[in-house]
Amino acid sequence: MTGNSITVYGVRNCDTVKKARQWLDSQGMAYAFHDFKTAGVPVQELDHWLREIGWDALLNRKGTTWRKLDEALRAATVDSASARAVMLDHPSVIKRPVVDWGGPKSTRISVGFDPALWQSRQGAGH
Repeated sequence: MTGNSITVYGVRNCDTVKKARQWLDSQGMAYAFHDFKTAGVPVQELDHWLREIGWDALLNRKGTTWRKLDEALRAATVDSASARAVMLDHPSVIKRPVVDWGGPKSTRISVGFDPALWQSRQGAGH
């Protein structure tokens, strides 16, 4: 990723991803969309997200996919390595959307859709 280009990662039919993309469109903000269902989880990006925001922030324990996982697998998901394996095998357990806003590495990743936060990023030139 170079410059201030925005990439939205998620699942096309996810309601939150739909709202996020509609918001970006309404703001006239250009972005690329990466669909986990069709293009898979980009391993290098996942590793970056895990370093930047942590596995606990990325793992969606409230979703249907998580609840349908075997209880032993859920119980064994206790750290970054185990969460990474689950996310690669079951991409829908990743909270969505994950957005790479470009710019400085320390502030470029966000998870979920928060219009107020996104508005502040837009105001910062992202």
